[in-house]
Amino acid sequence: MPVSRSVVIGVDSSTQSTKAVAVDAATGEVLGLGRAPHTVTGTGGARESDPEEWWTALVAAVRAAVRDATAAGPAVTVTGIAVAGQQHGLVALGADRRPLRPALLWNDTRSAPQAAALTERLGGPKAWLDRTGSVPVASMTAAKWQWLREHEPHHAEAATAVRLPHDLLTERLSGEAVTDPGDASGTCWYATADGAYDPGLLDLLGLDPARLPAVAPTGATRAGGLTAAAAEALGLPRTVAVAAGTGDNMAAAVGLGLGAAGLLDHPVVSLGTSGTVFAATRARPADPALAGFAATDGTRLPLGCTLNCTLAVDRFAALLGLDREDARPGGETVVLPYLDGERTPDLPAASGLVTGLRHTTDPRALLGAAYEGAAFTVLRALDGLLAACGLDPADPAVRDRPLRLIGGGARGRTWTDTVRRLSGRPLVVPAADELVALGAAALAAGAATGEDPVAVATAWGTGAGEVLEAVPRDEETWRRIEDVLTTAGPTLLS
Repeated sequence: MPVSRSVVIGVDSSTQSTKAVAVDAATGEVLGLGRAPHTVTGTGGARESDPEEWWTALVAAVRAAVRDATAAGPAVTVTGIAVAGQQHGLVALGADRRPLRPALLWNDTRSAPQAAALTERLGGPKAWLDRTGSVPVASMTAAKWQWLREHEPHHAEAATAVRLPHDLLTERLSGEAVTDPGDASGTCWYATADGAYDPGLLDLLGLDPARLPAVAPTGATRAGGLTAAAAEALGLPRTVAVAAGTGDNMAAAVGLGLGAAGLLDHPVVSLGTSGTVFAATRARPADPALAGFAATDGTRLPLGCTLNCTLAVDRFAALLGLDREDARPGGETVVLPYLDGERTPDLPAASGLVTGLRHTTDPRALLGAAYEGAAFTVLRALDGLLAACGLDPADPAVRDRPLRLIGGGARGRTWTDTVRRLSGRPLVVPAADELVALGAAALAAGAATGEDPVAVATAWGTGAGEVLEAVPRDEETWRRIEDVLTTAGPTLLS
């Protein structure tokens, strides 16, 4: 009789879809993959999703991944599962533990006025940085909760529980109300310096701590086993260990093998619906342009985030009737593709800006300019992150350090070429797909065995990949975009 393989399940519940991977716990081999879409609705700054759809998608994706793994060879035994979810989303639950309304997503910008007002009520940005490591912006959960209190007080008053997206799914799996330091640090009511909810901030927000999940020591902490209902829905035994899980950026860091060692030698650029830059470090940088996140192990994961990345560029391709890869450098054309407002720089009411058009402008150059504007915004945030961590972005020794390029955009030739040209840095493009889900799988392995999930992911080799040598930095394009943002941004985009 063949020996059964131990398999762990990692779930990435993102903005647009759920992905689940079934991974051989010993080798890291991906034995199965499942996907299911989400629906995002809203106009005029609103971005919402039905949390029940997340659960339906999780069940479909996990079942598909396990089915693939079972068909791949020897018998499998699923030993652990963990969820990594889109950060910041606000889920308000009623007494029946069902959502009272659609979730407010991270890219819902309606709460920008509440973010500004909260910043002032506490005494300004420094007061927030000292306590949470971050200054409220429209993305943060605290601003969304305040928006709910002001615009839908009946829902705020009826809420018996407040959850982040991954918290909700972990609770559905295990029956336990639990979160982790990483995702909790994106709420702006968790004190990263103290590793706990901040009572003063909860008072400021009128939020009873009894409505919040407990904070587990790490995302690999075992929350429990599967509930009877979850086990039946997934077709798995109740003995499967459920990890506390974490946010998507924190899980990506685990999947890349970034942890307490503080590998600032390898900062990460992630190209997805949003563009993010982050690095694992022991430092606690205080910069209002950054989110001062905790890593899932309670160390630091400072992060810069832009709202407009791959979807914004795809929108330009659709408007121009071009394939997304049918692009060339923008030349004198500059595009700031801030189609959903922008978070970094903090311009929540911004719209897109195109300048430098001529009768002779090639549509492919206009698309290329959209790529350049999005990549510039992400890389500019990276420079801010490095500076906040005590490094000079212009220092050749710093610039020679490779970037790890991940996310859906990292699979696109034009994205890779544009980041390479505008950064002037070598790139490492990991071979593994679905790094968020793989990081979650490593957390699941940690919950099942007690191993360090970063060590597990490192042994799996999920962060290894192709190395692209540096090319000369395109200083002319960089300066041209920077000049437009500096001169036009404050007046035309806000």
